Amino acid sequence: MEVLSLSSKLVGMYAGCGDLKSADAMFDKIKTPNVFAVNWMVLASAFEGHYKEAIGYFSLMSESIYLCNKFTFSVVLKACVGLMDLDKGKEVHAVVNNLGFENDVSNGLIDMYGKCGHLCYARKVFERMSERDVASWTSMISGYFNVGKCEEALILFERMKLEGLEPNEFTWNVMIAGFARRGNCKAVFALLGRMKKEGLVPDLTTWNAIVSGFVQSQCPFEALNLFGNMLVSGIKPNHVTLTGLLPACGLTGSIQKGREIHGLIYRLGLEINVFIASALIDMYSKCGKVKDARNVFDKIPRKNAASWNALIGCYGKHGMVESAIELFERMQEEGVLANDTTLTSLLSACSHGGYVEKGLKIFRSMKQSYGIEAAKEHYACIVDMLCRSGRMEEAYELVKEMPFGVTNSILGAFFNGCKIHGRKDLAKLMGEQIVEMELRKPGGFVTLSNIYAADGEWEEVENVRKVMKEKRIHKKPGYSCV
Repeated sequence: MEVLSLSSKLVGMYAGCGDLKSADAMFDKIKTPNVFAVNWMVLASAFEGHYKEAIGYFSLMSESIYLCNKFTFSVVLKACVGLMDLDKGKEVHAVVNNLGFENDVSNGLIDMYGKCGHLCYARKVFERMSERDVASWTSMISGYFNVGKCEEALILFERMKLEGLEPNEFTWNVMIAGFARRGNCKAVFALLGRMKKEGLVPDLTTWNAIVSGFVQSQCPFEALNLFGNMLVSGIKPNHVTLTGLLPACGLTGSIQKGREIHGLIYRLGLEINVFIASALIDMYSKCGKVKDARNVFDKIPRKNAASWNALIGCYGKHGMVESAIELFERMQEEGVLANDTTLTSLLSACSHGGYVEKGLKIFRSMKQSYGIEAAKEHYACIVDMLCRSGRMEEAYELVKEMPFGVTNSILGAFFNGCKIHGRKDLAKLMGEQIVEMELRKPGGFVTLSNIYAADGEWEEVENVRKVMKEKRIHKKPGYSCV
């Protein structure tokens, strides 16, 4: 038992220092891992973003699951959020219920269901709680904002106050950020006013939430103006502020603003870490300054996958496919593991540059060469690539063979390809199948309707409109700024 105890402590020591490799090696030597060792491996794996591995370590406890404690479940639920795996979250919830831990990990369950977009489950857990704290209310409010239900979030916020619980700064920030992400400037500034009246001073976290929220809701000018007010009020921005703000320059195409912020980073004495560097690369890319993007990349002392992905994406957007492929090969040579985003950026580059065979070779070898299962984003790139090159029959077969539901973007790319290359036959074949698909955007339906209309098949046009009506899909009317 002493050896086991020492081994478990060594696992905890290595994991706590971030040395996951040594922790794993020590863990493998333990014949019967105890809950202490498992908890450390689950926590360290989840912290490093290795969510599948975190859940894998948890699964090792299946035969002695009764030894798990509330800490184990709290971390495993975070891993489920990292994977956005609702089914695995439900499995964990079932175990939690069987062991009688629901009250202990209710906040984690609400957070998991909320972030996975299933508010009905989150609300059931919330309503079953015998005693709710500020964190419970905040998690539930955050869940409503995540699915765009701002009114419900506001109602819950007011109910919380009526039940005698005062929101803390984090709750206020969730509310303000939620409305900012929806571009509701009026609600944001109203909440800021209420916050001040209740004696709370908006801190840097609050400003960061608003700036980032405005950028996410495509309100870049509001974000830049607010940042100016923030500087005037004497609040010093940090890495989070600037990482959230830089995309606003890309959205407006304002290279001048982007360079001003880049200069401000140096004047403030902030280290250009991988997050700021990736944001700078993306900003210069969107402003058409590829050389500046490369200069930022070359100055990063320790590059992570996000840094490489940003520059690969930059080259792809500007049609520099050879440069994107060369950078990808260099990334592998330097031992940086490619991830989903890397391959999406690379396939997108091949699509835009017309490198069809190269793109197909990468796509077909994803699992074997990089250990990555093709996701919807990768299929979308390949369908788009095949459609651009006129290989419509291959695109049709690929869409049919997809192991998951067809997305709006994939369908839109396919129908546009049919329209451009005159393959009405394939569009009509696909049109017969979309009735069963769970689609929520009008683009693909509108293109299909136009294809039928061009052939004078008005009955089919009406059928498409009927499907859209049944699925409650509406096309917003166009408008002019003139």
